[in-house]
Amino acid sequence: QVHLVESGGGLVQAGGSLRLSCAATGSIVSINDMGWYRQAPEKQRELVATITSGGSTHYADSVKGRFTISRDDAKNTVYLQMNSLKPEDTAVYYCNADLITLATMRSVDYWGQGTQVTVSS
Repeated sequence: QVHLVESGGGLVQAGGSLRLSCAATGSIVSINDMGWYRQAPEKQRELVATITSGGSTHYADSVKGRFTISRDDAKNTVYLQMNSLKPEDTAVYYCNADLITLATMRSVDYWGQGTQVTVSS
């Protein structure tokens, strides 16, 4: 069984910072792309940031210059440093990873359970 375990969400005032973490556990052979998505109430889930196994990153326009995605492959963990937070960043943030496990020996997409981020004005 593979699990993506997220942590680091919470309540913060506008202008503040939070750091999200997502650790992949289980019989993992390798991890390809990892990323963060978010879903605000009554809105569709949207991409926030992704990072490839080679370290290339991609950001949504709305978070460029404020958020930074990084990964630690030794820990099978992806991070999202969020600075200068705005009320419109309020959402449930989901971790995503495309990884290969011993059970499947092929690339499969996995999702975390989500962590709430609330930014007050």
